[in-house]
Amino acid sequence: MIGVTGKFSRPDLQIAQLPDHIGQSVELRGAVHALRDLGGVVFLTLRKGDGAVQCVCDHAVLPQGICQEAAVKLTGTPRTEPRAPGGIELTVERVEILSLPAQPIAVPIAKERLNLKLDTELALRPVTVRNLRQRAVFRVQAAISGAFREYLDSQGFTEIHTPKIVHAGAEGGSNIFRLSYFGRKAFLAQSPQFYKQTMVGSLERVYEVAPVFRAEKHATARHLNEYTSLDCEMGYLDSFVDLMELETGFLRYCMAALKERCAKELALLGVELPEIGEIPAVPFEEAKRLASEAYGRPIRDPFDLEPEEEHLIGRYWKEKTGSDFVFVTHYPSKKRPFYAMDDPDDPRYTLSFDLLFKGVEITTGGQRIHDYQQQVEKMEKRGMDPAEFESFLMIHKHGMPPHGGMGIGLERLTMQLCGLENVREACLFPRDIHRLEP
Repeated sequence: MIGVTGKFSRPDLQIAQLPDHIGQSVELRGAVHALRDLGGVVFLTLRKGDGAVQCVCDHAVLPQGICQEAAVKLTGTPRTEPRAPGGIELTVERVEILSLPAQPIAVPIAKERLNLKLDTELALRPVTVRNLRQRAVFRVQAAISGAFREYLDSQGFTEIHTPKIVHAGAEGGSNIFRLSYFGRKAFLAQSPQFYKQTMVGSLERVYEVAPVFRAEKHATARHLNEYTSLDCEMGYLDSFVDLMELETGFLRYCMAALKERCAKELALLGVELPEIGEIPAVPFEEAKRLASEAYGRPIRDPFDLEPEEEHLIGRYWKEKTGSDFVFVTHYPSKKRPFYAMDDPDDPRYTLSFDLLFKGVEITTGGQRIHDYQQQVEKMEKRGMDPAEFESFLMIHKHGMPPHGGMGIGLERLTMQLCGLENVREACLFPRDIHRLEP
């Protein structure tokens, strides 16, 4: 019989703990990231979850058959070595092989850059993600989502978990995955919109970090068919500006958290975090006009922003204010979902916004309709049948406070922060119109 006490204790350390154990015998478990035989000694790079450390081994301590990607347990003594990556080197006294690979790895993961075509990199993602630079992206991404949770927790929000199999699309349109649910029509959720609005009536302030699905036949560098959305919704708004203030506060908190927690990863990626001061906010029509006048690009679509326009708007406000971010507000009603609240001063526009970061939209948000009759009338004007949304309209029928929310695309935010060229680089196992594996 095995007695389980609940006391989890392991003798090996993480890389970040080594500076506290200089000159002491330690155990480290990890993978052999690289081996370099210099004749008299062998340099072994050990990869662990939080980084890598250079190890110096005599030939006598290396077991026969040790190779790259072998899982090992090392016993040794860390010492300060300015020439070593990270400034610490482990003098190895004992090596135990825990497992060996069946065949050599197919790509040069020990190099700083893989220099592979993106399709090749993604096809081999189970091993290419072991590259330190590739892996750094996802440690940064984890810190972003962690900061989102922490900041919203501090602002009185409650985390929720909503269904991803739904009976109706929240955003409308054709970009929705259909499926058979025990013989009934169902869909993959385009967003948690209905549910997070519903929970405002109960918990007042809610958030979720979860996947959403869009059946868009895009093959661009900024679109995925499954991505992670950082969603939140809050009640008792004075104005949709409250949401922009909330996001600005989150971004400041997030940059500070990344600076503290991901210094090694940011340095490896060559990332300089943006300063988050006062973020400019400009109405949709004015943003289009200013970019058109400044850069001589004609306005082709009066109701939406094209990717090139987003880039030019971001460029304009960077040149004008120094900000990498700009809120574009008051989007046309015809391009916003049926639950978006129209501007009472001009119902052609909505009390909504997008946040552009270095010329790419990373957030969509705004105030929602909370009045039952107003919501039904807007549905009917769009040719929608309110009866199909009975459970959603229940919240309006029985009373809702003024409320609103937003969704931040985690992969796009990661892409822009890390200076990546394609959003697929910021997704562990991307799903697009061509890719369903690995």
